Order: sequence, then structure tokens, then C-alpha cells
Amino acid sequence: MAKISYIPFVFPGLENVSVAFSTRSGGSCKSPYGCGNISYDVGDDPYDVRANRTELAASLGITHWHECIQVHGDVMHYDLEEGSPAAKPVLEGDGIATTTAGHAMVVKTADCQPIMIAHKNGEFVAGLHNGWRGNAINFPGKGVADICEHYSCDPEDLLAVRGPSLSPAAAQFVNFESDFEPGFEEYFDKASSTVDLWKLTIDQLHEAGLPRRNIYSVDLCTYFMADSFFSYRREKQTGRQCSLIWIK
Repeated sequence: MAKISYIPFVFPGLENVSVAFSTRSGGSCKSPYGCGNISYDVGDDPYDVRANRTELAASLGITHWHECIQVHGDVMHYDLEEGSPAAKPVLEGDGIATTTAGHAMVVKTADCQPIMIAHKNGEFVAGLHNGWRGNAINFPGKGVADICEHYSCDPEDLLAVRGPSLSPAAAQFVNFESDFEPGFEEYFDKASSTVDLWKLTIDQLHEAGLPRRNIYSVDLCTYFMADSFFSYRREKQTGRQCSLIWIK
């Protein structure tokens, strides 16, 4: 089995925190899910999925793997004790954080935006699953506020990176008026019926208190980069890549 490929990311000056964005390349899963699928929830063979997850965790040197049953909401979970890459998630939510080294916060996506967050001193890390519904309820901002309250920190002390996801050119919303409440018009292009979710997320993080210099972006489009990423909009029956952040 070829190892699942991934894109590493390091926050400048924060060497004790690692981030990785997996791709669909490598792995054990079969068509139509794609070799690198890591989700148990899409109908794929669970034995193949488990092999992918355990291999990826081993290659990254992760001792614990924590994820949620993602529901496009704003619930956060903190400092879970045990977590195996072979285990299925049991907690519903879209945000997860920890102060414990070796415990990876895992976000599954196939167009949604993974937002990986770290304290500037590496005291804790968090992962947010943010689809367009998350933007509509300002989960980036609510997640930051919840994290700051839980860990008694200032949003100015946070760093964030948004991973591969649906680019503005592919984010079409023909029912924009019903999908988004008033207030999001500046992100909507009427000519193409597209929404700039990338800019929206950056603005919501900034409005929550993160300095713009602390917000990073991996501007790779899951829809158009079919050889590298899963995309639900492109292929309804498909796998999921994952984004991971952990303290070394």
C-alpha cells in the first residue's frame, strides 16, 4: 500500500506544533471513494478506511486521534483522554481542542474548510470543521470565542490556517438569499452566483480578534484539483481527506 500523501504546514516560529493536510493520493481504499479516504461515514469498506487512518497516524508520529461526528454546528469539545485512529467518532460537534502533546485534532472534509488553530506558544491546538453553514452561523468567530473562554486567553494570541477547500470560483449558491441571512452580500458575486467563502472565513476570524498577520491560508481548491482532493460537489459518492493539528 502506498502511503497517503499529505501537505505539511508549520506556523512561523512555532516549531512545537505540526499541521498536515492529507490528500486522496495513496492508501488502500477502492473506487469510487478514492485511495486516500479516511472517513468511516461515506459507505467505504471499514477495513480499508482503518488501514488508511492507522497508517497515516503512524507516518505522522501521532499517538492519539480525535475527531467528531461533524454536523455543521458550533459545538466544541475539549481535552479528550483517549483516541485511536482505528475507532469511529462518538461525539457530535464541529470543533475539538487539546493541551496534550501527541493528540491530533482531526477534521474531515470534501469541500468544507478545515480551520486549524494554535496558541502562539503552543499551549493548545484546535481544529474546526467549517462548511458554508458554519460561515452562515459564524462558527469561525464563535469557535474562537469559545476557545478563548475555555483556555482563558486572548484571541490576539491565536494563530490560524485554513486548509484546502472549495475556492470562490467553485462555490456557487443559486439560492443565496435563502442559504445566507442578510449581511453576507459583500461576499456574493451576482454574475456568477458564487460566494467567496475563503475571504468570509478570514474576515470572521479577524473580527473575532485574530490579527490578520496571524491568519494563514492554503489556497488549494478541492473541486478543481481532482487528482489531489475529494470534492462532494464534484462527486457525490466520494471519500474524505483530513486535516490534523497536534502538539509535538
